[in-house]
Amino acid sequence: MEAIKARIDQLGVALTNPEIVASNKKYAETSKEYRSLEKIVTAYDNYRKLLDDIGFYREALDGDDAEMRELAKEEMPALEEKKTIEEEAIRQLLIPKDPQDEKNAIVEIRAGTGGDEASLFAGDLLRMYIRYCERRGYKTAVLSESEGTAGGFKEVQLEVTGDDVYGTLKFESGVHRVQRGRATETQGRVHTSAATVAVMPEAEEVDFELNPADVKMETARSGGAGGQNVNKVETKVMLTHIPTGTVVVCQTERSQLGNREKAMQMLRTKLYEEQVRKQEDEIARHRKSLVSTGDRSAKIRTYNYPQGRVTDHRINFTSYNLDAVMNGDIQDFIAALQFAENSEKLTKQGE
Repeated sequence: MEAIKARIDQLGVALTNPEIVASNKKYAETSKEYRSLEKIVTAYDNYRKLLDDIGFYREALDGDDAEMRELAKEEMPALEEKKTIEEEAIRQLLIPKDPQDEKNAIVEIRAGTGGDEASLFAGDLLRMYIRYCERRGYKTAVLSESEGTAGGFKEVQLEVTGDDVYGTLKFESGVHRVQRGRATETQGRVHTSAATVAVMPEAEEVDFELNPADVKMETARSGGAGGQNVNKVETKVMLTHIPTGTVVVCQTERSQLGNREKAMQMLRTKLYEEQVRKQEDEIARHRKSLVSTGDRSAKIRTYNYPQGRVTDHRINFTSYNLDAVMNGDIQDFIAALQFAENSEKLTKQGE
């Protein structure tokens, strides 16, 4: 904690450094780190004040003042309980966060097993998430949609923007199963259908810088027509990006400097496109791992309408308030899943 406190003091000084203020990238990175540590330092300052109060009352218990001893006896149990709570809160704050958690998210909902009923359920899930996001102060926008034949959606994509969106919604990925009577049927039989939800961190614009020290340049005489200068002077430029082995050649300009500048631009573009492709591949891989076939068996949560209950099978958490859940009241599920994940991380840290 003392090391974190020292680090935030360094960051506070850095945020007044004209060199950092002048660089949008450096300033944004420094501000982001400062904000992430600020919560921990505030909790730590409160904890230290609490320890001082406990120390004061412990001394009073051994003192000569009878009135202060009585006051200390009254106050100490509550302070000790508060100490335990604050220690646990600080432990939670110290759990390493996934850098992806702070990103915005794309929520993709697809109708799975169950035909028209699955499409209707996909529409219900979309409404549930939009209402939940409204409560959290997140902004939502439907990016694409494919409507079902009887209503709802075969597939719909929702963009969600705000603070810690992906870290909040990532637990919703998986197969959601619904058990209820068909909207088109009067006999009251219960049917099962499913929809898949995939929550993906939104890809940010790739931040790419080409370090000149990573580039090896070779020159040669250009070939082809172009007069005496082209054939006698080494104007052809070949650049090799050492870390990746990427090579570009340029001989279209009449001077070596012109070819070098153009080759650097070509190399920068080529490396940028490669980085974007890798990022897109990573998101596609992540998406594939999040979504199964939409089969009834691979479920993470069941919404049972006849019994009015919702059960999350990963943590055996059940709510008997289905109407509220379908109206966006899913925070209890998300909080329980976050707690389970943090407990697992704490266990691993202990090992």
